[in-house]
Amino acid sequence: MRKLASFAVPFSAAVFAVRYGVWPLALVLLPAALVLREERRLRCALVCAGLACGFLWCRGYDALCRAPARAMEGRTLTLSAAAADWPWETNYGGAVTIRISPEEGPSFLAQLYGDDSLLALRPGDMFTCVAQCRAPDLVRGRESADYTAKGVFLLAYAKGSVMGTRPERVPLRYVPAYWTRALQEGVAAAVPPDAAPLVTALLTGDKTGLPDADYAALQRAGLAHAVAVSGLHIGFLVQLAVALAGSRYRRRAALLAVPLMVVYALAVGCTPSVLRAVVMHTLLLLGAILGRETDPPTSLSFALMLLLLQNPYAARSVSLQLSFASVAGIAAFSGRVHDWLWGGFRFPKEKKRLRRLPGALCHGAVTSLSTTVGALTFTIPLAAGYFGSLSLASPLANLLCLPLVALAFPLGLLAALLALFSPALGAAAGMAAALPVRLLLLLTRGFAALPFAGLTLESGYLRAWLAFAYALWVLFLALRGRRPLVPLCCCVMSLCCGLVLTHAAYNLGPLTLTVLNVGQGQSVVLRAGERTAVVDCGGSAQRNAGDLCADYLGTFGRSRVDLLVLTHFHADHANGVLELLARVKVDVLAVPDVERDDPLRRELFSAAEESGTQIWLIRDDETVELGPTRLTLYAPLGAGEANEEGLSLLCETGRFSALLTGDMGADVEARLVKYGALPEVDLLLAGHHGSQNAASQLLLDTVEPSLAAVSVGYNSYGHPAPETLRRLEESGCSIYRTDLQGNITVTVGPGPG
Repeated sequence: MRKLASFAVPFSAAVFAVRYGVWPLALVLLPAALVLREERRLRCALVCAGLACGFLWCRGYDALCRAPARAMEGRTLTLSAAAADWPWETNYGGAVTIRISPEEGPSFLAQLYGDDSLLALRPGDMFTCVAQCRAPDLVRGRESADYTAKGVFLLAYAKGSVMGTRPERVPLRYVPAYWTRALQEGVAAAVPPDAAPLVTALLTGDKTGLPDADYAALQRAGLAHAVAVSGLHIGFLVQLAVALAGSRYRRRAALLAVPLMVVYALAVGCTPSVLRAVVMHTLLLLGAILGRETDPPTSLSFALMLLLLQNPYAARSVSLQLSFASVAGIAAFSGRVHDWLWGGFRFPKEKKRLRRLPGALCHGAVTSLSTTVGALTFTIPLAAGYFGSLSLASPLANLLCLPLVALAFPLGLLAALLALFSPALGAAAGMAAALPVRLLLLLTRGFAALPFAGLTLESGYLRAWLAFAYALWVLFLALRGRRPLVPLCCCVMSLCCGLVLTHAAYNLGPLTLTVLNVGQGQSVVLRAGERTAVVDCGGSAQRNAGDLCADYLGTFGRSRVDLLVLTHFHADHANGVLELLARVKVDVLAVPDVERDDPLRRELFSAAEESGTQIWLIRDDETVELGPTRLTLYAPLGAGEANEEGLSLLCETGRFSALLTGDMGADVEARLVKYGALPEVDLLLAGHHGSQNAASQLLLDTVEPSLAAVSVGYNSYGHPAPETLRRLEESGCSIYRTDLQGNITVTVGPGPG
């Protein structure tokens, strides 16, 4: 079977090389293969053929499948298409994945955005609309492969309402979408409301109903893979099929498991991780029937090749990379880790019956832990690179929580299916499914609340620790070491050193000010000694601003915020507050006493009261001592819109000072200059994300900043405005932008200067 791997691996390598723009490097494999010994000539030929086919397939796929979509980019056209999935609600209306069938070439998927009329569409509905089309490779102003990796090759924006025509019979290719909806409706009808969102996520991967706080806890505890339908769930189905057919009847089990896997994969959308698991489990079952030995590298490489044949752009899918990296780590290291761990257990020879149960439990725990460690081996570097985070709680959390997932999955599936035929039986099964789900949520929240459960790799010390840990294990394996406890202890001690150095580096001086990269929004963290303040918490990043802020604080062991200041009640400054309140203890919430009927204000006040946070309404200028740092809160000076009625803040410690003006415009800045008695400042956080009407010349002449920070992300408003940047430059400011530099940190050193 390794001959198949000799072709599949270079084929996949060629596709990855093309998609990442490093295809010349893949050609190095050709002369390397040619120097193989004569008896390996066949394998050499397979390697060369795999590389050649990979390059040719990428070229051919672009010419055949991508070309029709490229021809529509940048044009306003009348589209005739079919809804390929269920629509979903957006901030501006609705969106739906559609299938376009051009006059020439195969059909392809596109994403259609429009008004609320899209929400009435169902999979299979035909419609015609006028839409502006553009390429999917540029998202929020940056190059992105998110759409193309999913097979979506065009973005379309409908002009006007869209009315669909429902066919008499749903086309066969869209039937699985109805299976998914039926499954979701079954869960909603059978499972209690507190557990239904997580059961739906476990069964279908749909996380829209899962509270943000619970999903953030799953991520922090290293359990997010449980709600991303993957090989774990396919494994549950195979185990269920084997249990129903009987472990002694391999052929019967295979005949039951394979169709079950295919139907489930179609229902949940054929994600890369699901297709990978289906292919590998199918080969495993067929190998058992045919008496052929299963070879994990061959199965894994063959599954990857099939996925890339379906869509070469899937090579840049993060979920695909994490899925295959996880299985590769399990295949390469889990067996060795299991032997190391199991070798440490010794059971007494007497009372043989009594040692069976603890022995079985210990063996199950060792197997689960070794599988988790193997899965993390290659996924940790990927997660660190893509997400800049690391879950230290993951091994223990997976050890205790995955058995609950294994119990909740079949019970939830049974409840959903029964609810379609007998609501009473479905409700009974739903009550049973809710028990492990509730315990799972309880454990997840507990693990997520632990200090240092999840780390953001903001600190250079932590990045250095991660590199050191991997280098140490590579050296250990290269030298064929037999005492893994030694490098393990070295890793733990070096991690402790990294955490201590990180904490010390950010607490050497009286103040550390960090402008977090939250997209188009603002969130500023002030750490003064052992006290912490946060100014605003909102943004447009993929992750909630409250999550980003809480993770950042958690890296330094902070689980409490002394003061949270909201300059005004706009989503880009406050849409992360609920998440922040759910994850950390906030003592005081300071807000302007304006817009008393604002829905966001009422929602935030209600959440603050529930969490025991004191609400401080700022009507006059106030001063707060935050350790060695003084904060001056300037009451609203304008009237009218929320931007003009916001707070501004002056932060002073020693001879350093920083001014944060919220979203106020030039008129209100003039009043602040007139009535605020502003000193010269070292740092100015440009107001309103660097808009044309902020950071006026009058303000710059008054405070004379040497540094200017702009909290900004992708937007359609033109922020930061070129004239604002020009004013800052002409005033002698060094400009830093979160959209270009990421988090911006200013550390004030000790001493009077």
